[in-house]
This record gives sequence, structure tokens and C-alpha cells, in this order.
Amino acid sequence: MIELRNIHKTYRMGTVEVKALQDVSLTIQPGEFVAIMGASGSGKSTLMHVLGLLDRPDAGMYEFCGESVMRFSDERLAAIRNRLAGFIFQQFHLLPRMNVRENVSLPLVYAARKDTVGPAVQRIQEVGLSDRISHRSNELSGGQQQRVAIARALVNEPLLILADEPTGNLDSRSKDDIMALLDDLHHRGKTVIVVTHEPEVAAHARRIITMRDGRIISDKKNIARQVDTKTDAAATDWACAIVRDATHKVGKVEFSEFLRQAVYSIFSHRMRSFLSILGILIGVAAVIAMLALGQGAKQSIEARLSSLGSNLLVIRPGSAKVHGVSQESGTVTRFTMKDIASLSRIPDVKSVSPSVMGRGQLVYGNKNWNTQIEGVGVEYETLRNVRPYYGRFFTPEEVLSREKVALLGLTVVRELFGEENPVGQTIKINLINFKVIGVLPTKGASSFHDQDDTLILPVTTAMYRLLGKQYLDTIYVEVRDPALVEQAIEAVEQTIKRLHRLGKDDDDTFSIRNMSDIREALESTTKTMSGLLGAIAVISLLVGGIGIMNIMLVSVTERTREIGLRKAIGATNRDIMLQFLVEAMLMSFLGGVFGILLGSGAALLMSVIAKWTVRVSLSSILLATVFSIGVGIVFGLWPARQASRLNPIEALRYE
Repeated sequence: MIELRNIHKTYRMGTVEVKALQDVSLTIQPGEFVAIMGASGSGKSTLMHVLGLLDRPDAGMYEFCGESVMRFSDERLAAIRNRLAGFIFQQFHLLPRMNVRENVSLPLVYAARKDTVGPAVQRIQEVGLSDRISHRSNELSGGQQQRVAIARALVNEPLLILADEPTGNLDSRSKDDIMALLDDLHHRGKTVIVVTHEPEVAAHARRIITMRDGRIISDKKNIARQVDTKTDAAATDWACAIVRDATHKVGKVEFSEFLRQAVYSIFSHRMRSFLSILGILIGVAAVIAMLALGQGAKQSIEARLSSLGSNLLVIRPGSAKVHGVSQESGTVTRFTMKDIASLSRIPDVKSVSPSVMGRGQLVYGNKNWNTQIEGVGVEYETLRNVRPYYGRFFTPEEVLSREKVALLGLTVVRELFGEENPVGQTIKINLINFKVIGVLPTKGASSFHDQDDTLILPVTTAMYRLLGKQYLDTIYVEVRDPALVEQAIEAVEQTIKRLHRLGKDDDDTFSIRNMSDIREALESTTKTMSGLLGAIAVISLLVGGIGIMNIMLVSVTERTREIGLRKAIGATNRDIMLQFLVEAMLMSFLGGVFGILLGSGAALLMSVIAKWTVRVSLSSILLATVFSIGVGIVFGLWPARQASRLNPIEALRYE
């Protein structure tokens, strides 16, 4: 079944070469019980590792069922180990975070068997540990741990059993029990290879091979143990078919199994996992809070801009100046109501409102207040989005008849009326009685100016009854569509020049301000601020990712033996890589979930304590979640790759 010819294996320890195997030739038939003896360093364990396909020789030929396995890929060798070889190690190599049943069923997991419980329980019963099935390794004696290792080796019904010093760490009674189990396996047709330095253990074998300095110095039959044993020909044929089948591979492990193993690992190292999760948690919370703050600022600015009116042009008389000195008279265009009528006829213009400004002293009862007064047209209500909070706006008839009606800002209402409803009340403005017909909506403060500290009158009333003005201070023009703003500006300029007989170079006698420019500038500033805050948060997330990478590298180092064991029982490089990658992703995901909760709470706290406008959007939550998982993948990939590339023998020997 197994044939070795002229096998060589050399290890390099720094600059020193250690020849573990030198010109070893050996044949092992199905159903044999072979003991390999020798002093420490004789090469017996290396020979067993080569026989068990855990290690590759440097030179020579290794045939299994007539097939040269030296050219097989790592994945194919893993499949053969999983189905045909069962390993019993001197150090047991049980995973401490798993109970007995879970340890025994591990080879079934990598064989992608649907039922991992039934066969495991059966093997545990066979080795006499039914009452310990839910115990962990630290709750078992040395003999019981070795029995678990034997049950694990048998769970996939392998043809070949390889035991490396199986009794080295046991007392004499446990030693006898383990050797009795190995004898029973041999009698059931298994091929058993035992590595030992104890003559009493080797005495159980039917064939004893002695090694020294990497060479076989004797290969003898044990006459005392030469009894007839059955050979399972069907099992041998099945094993050879697996070896010869180039397409045979280890089954794909279910993702749920990787997830379950990751959960085990995280909860087995709670503090280490918590510190890893904490880094991502802080990063995601920062992303959520910063984006919420940026979105809130954007929303607040948009609300302020909407109060200015959409697609708004502001036309004001202007005087050209050179070094701060005004030019000759006539360089300022004076606007009148005729300009309003002409501008209203421009096709791209939706509405036009005149405006005059001034200040006045308001008196109500024993209270008085000095505020800004603005006289406007009826169109001002929709054009500047000042639909009254209480009451109504004035009518075109009231504008024509110069009615003494007024709308008050909230600051004026608070100062003059307190909690009293002002609508319907009469106030004095510069000693003239006016009736309050409405309360303006709140607009808040702009820089150092309180936009709610204002009073609105019909433009004709303000000009001719209160302020004594003949000309307009400002004209507000609303364009029908944002796409027509530039076209409308040109039409407005041409109309004003025609009405006032201005030349081509007289543009500086009036100015047209485009509110969309202000909007774009503010939105650009908001985007820049949001981007800056987001960048800071992303840096926090990247720092958390580096933390996960460091922790995972530590985890790989701590679990080197575990990696070696998993590879010995059939795990492929892909399985090991996915195991660590899923673990990193799970920690990142948990950090993301808790980070979303913390970030949302922090945003809410900022809105309550600092009175800032914040907005936690679904897109920011999805972004933070995806980014956190991405961090787990990116920063978990290298540690996972490092783990998958470990040599199984070097991993098992790691101290």
C-alpha cells in the first residue's frame, strides 16, 4: 500500500542543516501494526509525518497505492489526510474552547459531512467516554484526553492510524488502556503505525523498525506477536480509489461552521476580542456622528437658503468707485415702480417684488422697540417664503390704497407682546397707528443680524406714509427655473439699461446678485466640512482596522498549534484563511453594530445639549456598516493569509 524509496529530508535551523531522513526505503502493507523506534533525534517522528502526508520529503519517491503523492497539491493531500489518515499526537492537541464531542467531530466538519454528531458520539462511546461527552479538555485526565484524540482519529473511518508517542504523557494504567485500544484497531483491519522510544509499547507491534541518525538500521518482525489478523480488502480498495482520483477534494465547509468557530474564538478570548471590537466601534461611531453633524449642517443651511427664496435675483442701485471715491452724479440707477412693471413682463421672470428699508420706533402699551422696517409688494410672500405663522399677508388692494397694516417678526412680538397674540392689535410706528395682521415665520440669526427682528409693511405705505422715499432700495426677482437664471440675468440687464438709457459700459450703476451663487458656495462649504469630518472619522476607522490586524496576528501566533492540528485532520489553506477572515469580519461587524448605536446616541446628545442640527441617515448607517466589514476583510486578509501558509508540522511543533 505504502512504498518509500530513497527518501531524504533536511531541516535548516539558521545556518545549521539537520538531516532528519537519509536514504530511507520502506514498504507498509495494509493491516500491518508497525512500531518505529529510536532515540530522540533519530528521525522517527519525521518519518511518521512523511508517511502521514503531513510533510514532503526533499528527495526520493513516495507511492501510495501505486500513485506518486509527491506531486500532489496541498489541497489533494489534505483530502487524503482527512479521509485516510487518523493522527494520535503525544500532546493530544485538543482545542480547549471545545467540548469532547466538538473536538471529535472536527474531521467531519472538514469532510463537509452533514451529520457530525452521530459518528462523533459513536466513537466517543467506543473509547469509553460517554459520561464526558460535554466536558472540555481541561476537565479530563491525561488518559481521557488521549482517548478523545483516538476517537477523533477514528471518526472518519480512516484506513491508516498514525500515533506519535501515544503513551508518552500517561500513567501506566492509562498506557495499557491506550495500547489495548490500538491493538483492537489493528484486529479490526486498520493499519497502525506507532512512533515510540519505549520497548514495552513497541512490543505490541507485529513489526519493529529501528532508526538512528535518520537511517533505518533494522526492520524486524515481532515473532511474539505474529498472529493472524484480518485485512479489510474493500476498505483498502476504497482508500486506493481516493488516492488515484485526481478530482477528489475535501468538501467545502459550510459558512455557518466558520461563523460558529469564529464566535467560539471571540468568546474564548473576551478581553482581546473586546479591544479589537472597541477600535472599530469608536471608528464607526465617529463616522455616524460626524456624518450626522455634516448632514444636519447641510439641512440647516438648506432651510436658511429656502427662506431666501428659490432662483432669486437681488437688484440694487450701485455707484462705481475708484479707491473708495464715488464718481460723478448720475452713476447710480434709481429704481421706481415702473421698473417693477417692466421686469414683470420678462418671459423668464416668475415674480417681482419692490423693497424699501428703514428703521422705526414701535410702541405698544408701555413697551417700545426699535426695529428694521421693510416695505414690500404682495409677491414677497411667496418669493421669500414668508407665509405668516399667524394671521395673513396684505392684499394688492391694501398696497394700492397704502393701508396701515403690518406683519411682525417673532423677536418684535416677544419684546412688545410677550405671550399675547398680536394679530388684530394696534401699534404705533413712528407715532403712526398700524394694525397688526400677521406674524412672520422664524428665520433665526444670520451672522450678527437677527432676521426675526423685523417688520413688514406694504411698499407704498412704507414709501409714502412712513419713510418718505421716492425710490426703491431693492428689487427681488424670482426666475421661473434654475436653468434659466443666467438667461434671466441678461434679460434683466438689458431691460434696466433700456429703461434708464444706459450705455453698454454702465453695468456698474446697478448690481444684480444671484442667490444661486451663494447657495452653491454654502453647499460647497458644507460638502467640504462633511468631507473633512468624514475623513477624520475614516481615519479613526482605519486605526481600528490596524488594531484588528494586530490582534489577529497575535491570534495567529497563539493558535499556531491549532492551525497545525486543523491542517493535519484535513483543513485546506482555503479553510484556514476563511476561518480567520470570518473571525475578523465578525469582530468588525459587531464593532459596526455597536458603533452605529453609539454614534446615533452621540448625535442625539449633540442635538440635545449643544442644540446642533444633526441627521442620522440610512445611507450613513449603510456606509459605516459596509466600511466596517470592509475593514475586517482588508485588515484580516494578511493575518488570515499568514495563518493559511503555515506548514502543518512546524505549526504542531510551535512552542
